Amino acid sequence: INRHRRNLSQHNLTFADIISTQDPTVVEKEGYLLKAKIADGGKKLRKNWSTSWIVLTARKMEFYKESKQPALANLKPGYKPECVDLCGAHIEWTSEKSSRKNVFQITTVSGNEFLFQSDIDFLILDWFHAIKNAIDRLPKEQRITSRNLEFKLRRSSSIELLNSLDTESKEPKPEHRKSLIFRLNYSASDTNDRNRVKSRLKKFISRRPSLKTLQEKGLIKDQIFGSHLHLVCEHEKSTVPQFVRLCIQAVEKRGLDVDGIYRVSGNLATIQKLRFVVNQ
Repeated sequence: INRHRRNLSQHNLTFADIISTQDPTVVEKEGYLLKAKIADGGKKLRKNWSTSWIVLTARKMEFYKESKQPALANLKPGYKPECVDLCGAHIEWTSEKSSRKNVFQITTVSGNEFLFQSDIDFLILDWFHAIKNAIDRLPKEQRITSRNLEFKLRRSSSIELLNSLDTESKEPKPEHRKSLIFRLNYSASDTNDRNRVKSRLKKFISRRPSLKTLQEKGLIKDQIFGSHLHLVCEHEKSTVPQFVRLCIQAVEKRGLDVDGIYRVSGNLATIQKLRFVVNQ
């Protein structure tokens, strides 16, 4: 029994060692995806989508403009492709950073942020799980530096981060504590301002009169141009619409030898102007 337990313990240690010492050069997945870098070291960048050949290994992702084999053949000596260190990175689906569908975001501990997208559902889902599994296999950070703490604060708009600091790191130094409290207060006040603006807009919209009320007061009238004749007559309480009478009077005044408005060509702006005059 003791020998069995010893073998089992050795097996578990070997399995952990395999995970922690996985060959970082082995390619786990590669293929084309749309990529956009939206932050560099915490500084926001203009979003610019481009197609990249992405190579996923155990610890990082590399980006090429084309398939890796042709790209390696065309690379200049000393050239290093753009890469993302997955150690301590965070991956999540997002619909706020882009109007495209199937977009997920990767945020590194250094403050870099990347968006990835594909219109093919199963393809982007496969990439998401492959990257997430690679991140989960990597060792977690044991200590949060002041720079990493700053990026975590930027991603968080809640004071709840203060409670999690006790379990993730030691107590910050006094100079770091002041800047930490300032950032949290600024983030909280910024959130309160946004909520205040939203509440004011909701009150303004709720106080606006309904369309029916505006029509009853005569502020919004039914359109004449393009309306049914019986509806216009019912609204004007007559058998012949006033607009028709005005047209007949204009024709009789000028005579039948004058070209009518239906004979004169004009651009869309002129036609819209005439429609507006008729509706008035």
